[in-house]
Amino acid sequence: MRSKHVAKKTPVSLLSAAIATALFAMPGLALAQQAATAEQNKPEPKDLDKVTVVGGSYRASLEKALEAKRDSADQIDVVMAEDIGKFPDLNLAESLQRVPGITIDRDAGEGRSISVRGLGGDFSRVRINGMEALSTTGGTDSSGGANRSRGFDFNVFASELFSSLTVRKTQSAQVDEGSLGATVDLRVARPFDYDGFTSTIAVQAAHNDLSGATKPRVSGLIANTWADGRVGGLLSVSYSERSLYEEGFSSVRWGEGGTSGTTTFCSPLGYDPRLPGNNSGRGSSATHCHNSGGVVIPRPANTADSVAAYETARDSFHPRLPRYGRLSHEQTRTGITGSLQFKLADATTLSVDGMYSKLDATRAENFLQTISFSRNSSQGGKAQTIVREAEVNERGDLVYGVFDNVDVRSESRFDELSTEFKQFSALLEHRFNDRLSMSALVGTSKSVFDNPVQTTVTFDIQNLQGYSWDFRDNPDLPDITYGTLDPANPASWNWISNPVANSTGSEIRIRPQATSNQFDNAKVDFEFRGNQTFTFHGGLSWKRFDMSTSDFRRANELLIPALPAGTSIADISMLLTGFGKGLGSSSPSSWLVPDLEKLASMFDIYCNCNTGVPGGDFSLTSITNGNARVNNFGVREEDTGGYFQTNFDIDLAGRPLRGNAGIRYARTEIDTVGYSSVGGGTAVNYNHSYNDWLPSVNLAWDAAETLVLRFGAAKVMARPQLGALNPGSGITFNSTGGTSTARVGNPFLDPFRATTVDLSAEWYFAKDSLLSVGLFYKDIDTYIQEFRATMTYAETGLPVEWVPAGFDLQNEVDLRQWINTPGGPLKGVEINYQQPFTFLPGFWKDFGLQLNYTHVESTITYGNSDVANSDVTFENDLVNLSPDSHNATVYYDNGTFSARVSTAYRSNYLQRVPGQNGNDVEGKRGTRSVDASMSYKLNKQLSFSLEGINLTDAYNQQFVDSVRDSTSVYHHTGREFLLGLRYKF
Repeated sequence: MRSKHVAKKTPVSLLSAAIATALFAMPGLALAQQAATAEQNKPEPKDLDKVTVVGGSYRASLEKALEAKRDSADQIDVVMAEDIGKFPDLNLAESLQRVPGITIDRDAGEGRSISVRGLGGDFSRVRINGMEALSTTGGTDSSGGANRSRGFDFNVFASELFSSLTVRKTQSAQVDEGSLGATVDLRVARPFDYDGFTSTIAVQAAHNDLSGATKPRVSGLIANTWADGRVGGLLSVSYSERSLYEEGFSSVRWGEGGTSGTTTFCSPLGYDPRLPGNNSGRGSSATHCHNSGGVVIPRPANTADSVAAYETARDSFHPRLPRYGRLSHEQTRTGITGSLQFKLADATTLSVDGMYSKLDATRAENFLQTISFSRNSSQGGKAQTIVREAEVNERGDLVYGVFDNVDVRSESRFDELSTEFKQFSALLEHRFNDRLSMSALVGTSKSVFDNPVQTTVTFDIQNLQGYSWDFRDNPDLPDITYGTLDPANPASWNWISNPVANSTGSEIRIRPQATSNQFDNAKVDFEFRGNQTFTFHGGLSWKRFDMSTSDFRRANELLIPALPAGTSIADISMLLTGFGKGLGSSSPSSWLVPDLEKLASMFDIYCNCNTGVPGGDFSLTSITNGNARVNNFGVREEDTGGYFQTNFDIDLAGRPLRGNAGIRYARTEIDTVGYSSVGGGTAVNYNHSYNDWLPSVNLAWDAAETLVLRFGAAKVMARPQLGALNPGSGITFNSTGGTSTARVGNPFLDPFRATTVDLSAEWYFAKDSLLSVGLFYKDIDTYIQEFRATMTYAETGLPVEWVPAGFDLQNEVDLRQWINTPGGPLKGVEINYQQPFTFLPGFWKDFGLQLNYTHVESTITYGNSDVANSDVTFENDLVNLSPDSHNATVYYDNGTFSARVSTAYRSNYLQRVPGQNGNDVEGKRGTRSVDASMSYKLNKQLSFSLEGINLTDAYNQQFVDSVRDSTSVYHHTGREFLLGLRYKF
């Protein structure tokens, strides 16, 4: 049976259930009423660059957002702040997931990145105050690690800093190129948005029920205008802390039992074929399977049971590093926005904006894991392991096993992480006369991610007897036993500084890294009103983007110093306690972990030097270390372009038709730098350029007083992932016959290109209500993927001069290289329903409902014939695409008391195609989150709130292989509750 996790009955969840029950019990909702009159439903034109304060009401924010959507010629969705400095969700990504067609991915229980209509973050652009920007952070390995690409990390920013966000799903010539999915416009407040003096402060206490920590969250805004409204200033600040645990099981993928002598289990005595074969250097012979840590391991007796267990395990898939883990996250987020506005003349306005955000975090990862199943015989791996019992499920997974001679590890990793984002811009708007106007924007933004400390230290045990795992009762969360090992006892663990050949030793890994992204923008736009029907727009733009990333590592992480005389494991360790809350497995509640602070001090591991003791070389290298070299590169991209667009407002069949048609030209020039494997790190530099002509058209026809029909078509492009443009290579050669690895970039990639068509019908059947259906199609004719294959070095086509002396060109190489592929179609449907129940009697009129559903399909052709001797292609779903997603929000708002409960769901999606270790894919299982909030206004100035996040304690579940669906991650972060107050001066 799978473990069942049921939310505790908190006040928030009880209120959520009550609202939902009462609402869905009511008969005759939206479609039972008559449509409102045209005058009631017809909104005034909405200027999306102007924020209107909506008066502190969730319902009012929905009304204004719906007005903006209806009036736009493009297909857009808008989310507006409910009040000054009060966004509907604590995280911008969480708010975006309420928009039809948008799903999010989380890190540390918080929304980090988005996918729009099945297209991941690399396909969407984000603009802050009209200027393109990029913010990147570091995450856990299972959530993608450090962001070295174009995807925008929304968790850098506090939501209180923003007043609105707009998602542009169709392209117009006036909007900068670079998106296949959407352009997301984030807007901060400006002083002219308000009437005179405005100020507010909000304070919350946030409690996480898994970690038990309670942390503050504070924000405030002050704005004023002077000189009869001709000068204005605004300052907003936010500060928050988070402290949470992430606990559960992970496998670090699943691997094949294998038939190779170095990657399979120890075969029974006399079994043919004998594996591993004779190898005096590793102690394998007819009677012994391995020499591990100085212990010669005899083969098991040849009995029916031992043969059956061996064959069962050999022919199955098993977890590579089965482990329990706790990740402790500590975060501090600071944000500041400032704005000055000047009415220089009646026709001229200057707006100067600045924004600063800082996300500081530490993450401690502690794992109790078994490493033998991921290693070959030279590392003391599976070849030394004897299978005593084994059971395989119908899909081929080794769901139960008992093993002797396994190596167990306590691994502790500590990261210090920070992202600092700065943006400054100036916008000049001038109206020459009643027909001609201009706007000019210049600015710069910079995001610097720094991970100065990333250190991993391990304690190890060799040749443990009686180890077992059991997935039979729960395929996501196994029961793991460790024989006679007491993982909490210091006497159980070893500090192995000088391991015997072909065995496991302890490690000290030091891997600091950093990434910097900077945008410099300048553009000018002109608008000429020809007459009441036609308006002409044109403009020029220039943008320079600079990205650089670095990675440093020790030359040999397996060489470590011996403990000083008189020092024991007890002196350099600490006890992790209280593990497993809510897991329901037989996992140990505590185990011993390395104390990194004591070890760092003892060995001076951060000196970046050779301390002079054996194993004490802590010098960090980058380009000369093959594993680090591939992450040291830079990209400079200079984009110039221009556009011409005609906006029109005419009649078609006696009904209003508005729209735009135009064309955009973009030239992209790329300059890349990296390091090749030649000479331990030779600098390489390549240039590439391409041009794009991008026509577009958008139509919105008011076919009836309450019906809007929309059509959009465009050619679009998105530039390649930054990591794919890396011109360097990282190659590790294995001269002993094992598989070598090659990671090769491609600075000559063409961009993603597609032709898009959108068609939708929007029925505004009542005041502030909408029922819409949208169809979308994207013909992706140029796609980019990481090609993965195992072949001989000679077949890769890589330079022969890279090969070291003694390396056989027929040796196998695990090759990964970014390539252009044909792509494939993407199509889908969006359904959106929104309505306040003002037609109901009594207090029921203050209820309302939002629902949306999106279905997306896309089959992409993977593989490529450009790689030497490899013309295999195959089809699979687009990475990051969830075929189904839906959202629902039930709310109550009477102006004094408001409450709502929201749920968001996305179905399974793929994260890597093809997968690793013999798995065809890697992906994430469907997620469903439930949030709720309530607030009460004591008076016009003071209000109180209670919010609940992730009320069902949804698990992050990741899997490998589309057929076996084997669990690779099963982690949870607990529920969060926030109690707060707001005061408006």
